[in-house]
Amino acid sequence: MKLTDDEKAMLDGKEGPGRQKAMELLVRYGEALGAEKLVDTNNVCVAIGASGPFLRDMADKTGSLDAVFSEFSLDAGEVVEIPEVKACTYHLIQGLDPDHWEIEGVDRSVYELHLKGLAFAARIGIQLMNTCTPYLVGNVPVKGEHCAWMESSAVIYANSVLGARMNCEGRESGAAAALAGKIPYWGYHLDQNRLGTHLVEVEYDVESVMDWNLLGYYVGEIVQERVPVMNGIRRLPNLSKLKHCGAAAASSGGVELYHIVGLTPEAHTLEQAFGGKKPVATLKFGPDERRVAYQNLNSSGKETAVDFVMLGCPHYSVEQVGEVCKLLKGRRVNPNTNLWVFTPRALKDIADRNGYTEIITNAGGILMTDTCPALAHVMPKGTRVAATDSGKQAHYMPAILGVQTWFGSTRDCIEAAISGQWRGELA
Repeated sequence: MKLTDDEKAMLDGKEGPGRQKAMELLVRYGEALGAEKLVDTNNVCVAIGASGPFLRDMADKTGSLDAVFSEFSLDAGEVVEIPEVKACTYHLIQGLDPDHWEIEGVDRSVYELHLKGLAFAARIGIQLMNTCTPYLVGNVPVKGEHCAWMESSAVIYANSVLGARMNCEGRESGAAAALAGKIPYWGYHLDQNRLGTHLVEVEYDVESVMDWNLLGYYVGEIVQERVPVMNGIRRLPNLSKLKHCGAAAASSGGVELYHIVGLTPEAHTLEQAFGGKKPVATLKFGPDERRVAYQNLNSSGKETAVDFVMLGCPHYSVEQVGEVCKLLKGRRVNPNTNLWVFTPRALKDIADRNGYTEIITNAGGILMTDTCPALAHVMPKGTRVAATDSGKQAHYMPAILGVQTWFGSTRDCIEAAISGQWRGELA
């Protein structure tokens, strides 16, 4: 790789062993990818928490979160002191909600280590957003900005809707980028890799959040890791609809970038989206494909008695929290069902002041932050059947948590929480 003078200086250890280890990792990573150089970044989203069992064991044995970071975030064979991050860095979703850890069934030892991890992250300059939707609470990269983000649903939103440039990074590459302010220049950082590969003619009038989930999930299953271009969208979607569409596509197929003709910033026209090239395949999304996606997302659902309703994956916007409150106000969650709603901590403050948290609490639900069931492996004890309005969560919960999962609209989910029964269907 061709390195600049400042990159060589970091690699030679002139800015300390922490940045040196970060540069060593980035150079190995870039060479493995075939990148010719690194690119500057001042926008990094990472998760460096220490709540997993292996990380907890190491933290207990060494008594040092520098040691945990050195081995698990920098792949270093020795413990180095971790310096303050060089790039502006934001913490993504974590392993628990520190305000509701007991309800989530988390051990006190894990909770206490989590608090130490938060303090460590703050000490090295990481912004404690603790959300999978950083673009909801202030981190909104501009078109063309080179970033280094983990979290598939955040990456696809920033790439597609905002026109930022990033690949879906891992814990190690993200942490190294934070310390060095660099990331390999490859993949979706390059113009030619951002062009569409598959044309999707949308023949169904996609309108609701549920429909956008279904569109994303179906397209992701077909194109896998390629770049779909969706044509024929007639109704302007809002942020929440695009958020769920991308999260579903990233879950079913690993999509990191999509284009919508006439809407997203790199697809003003069909020709621009493909760069003048022909699509490798043309798909359609109509009533039949919509039904297939719905059936696939509900394939694990068998029993109709619902133990747990999970809303907020990716984390809910204030608008979505407000929608839940309209559906819940004056009603009561079934005593045999738990309702958990997730939103970024910064937005929970707004929800508190708007009275939304009180409405959810009075109904028997809980407004949570910082985590989600599939990532943290937390859910109410004894849960066998869950319901969600998230294609992403419906995709992961059966495999990760071993529960039957129903997918439907937000209204379907709230009605299940109230009645304790799943009655959702595809209209």
